[in-house]
Amino acid sequence: MSADSAPFSNSSFARKNPAATYFLLTFAISWTAALIIAAPKLFQLAPLPKLTGILMFPAMLLGPSIAGIFLTRKLDGRGGLKDLFARMRRVRFPLRWYTALLVPPVLVLSVLFCLKTFVSPVYAPNRFWIGVTFGLLAGFLEEIGWTGFAYPKLRQRFAVLPAAAILGLFWGLWHAPVIDFLGAASPHGETLPAFFAAFVAAMGAMRVLIAWFYEHTQSVALAQFMHISSTGSLVVFSPPAVTPTQEATWYALYACVLWLLVLLLTRSFPNKRRPG
Repeated sequence: MSADSAPFSNSSFARKNPAATYFLLTFAISWTAALIIAAPKLFQLAPLPKLTGILMFPAMLLGPSIAGIFLTRKLDGRGGLKDLFARMRRVRFPLRWYTALLVPPVLVLSVLFCLKTFVSPVYAPNRFWIGVTFGLLAGFLEEIGWTGFAYPKLRQRFAVLPAAAILGLFWGLWHAPVIDFLGAASPHGETLPAFFAAFVAAMGAMRVLIAWFYEHTQSVALAQFMHISSTGSLVVFSPPAVTPTQEATWYALYACVLWLLVLLLTRSFPNKRRPG
């Protein structure tokens, strides 16, 4: 066995724990890339400006995509890569599954209109239409790793709900370096822990929904489109004048609504793991 292939032998940690290896590699690449972008300001002991935070996020996208492709090639060979790219091109399935793309905007708008009506006009949805483009790179690159590699590996050990929930937790935590630059109320100050918790809860539920649609289509492309819709909806409709506390509140309510939808779909989740 060559030195190059030794780390990926049948007894290696990566082969026995592919999802954990993916998380470690993804976080290492993404957070290192974010640190490189932020380093000049950190060395000056200065607060990170908004532009730096915005630039950190595209740098972080290297993690899921590189880790997903690299580990697929190393663990599953050329056949695994061919299958990954085939799932990324899979767009022909019954039209009803494309209703997945309506879930984020419909629920975001529902939450905000309810809050606007019954709580405060400050929750009126924004209409920053160009914001949908913010999700394009994120959706395309991230899902190569999250749905293309990590989710199928988790499904070899777990049923849909626990596999997707585990993935959703790590997906949410992965955003930690840029979390204070997300949303309209940045910086969040003392409300940051509450906002981060609400954000992770919402992303966890969205990840379960992405997994549910993936189970029915085996399409990484649909997962990419859902991710674009999710990120785009949050950027387009986030109310611009909310305080950090108000933002944490509406994100938390959005997370609750998403999890309610998850519970409604739970009965249709396969309750067995998928053989490797």
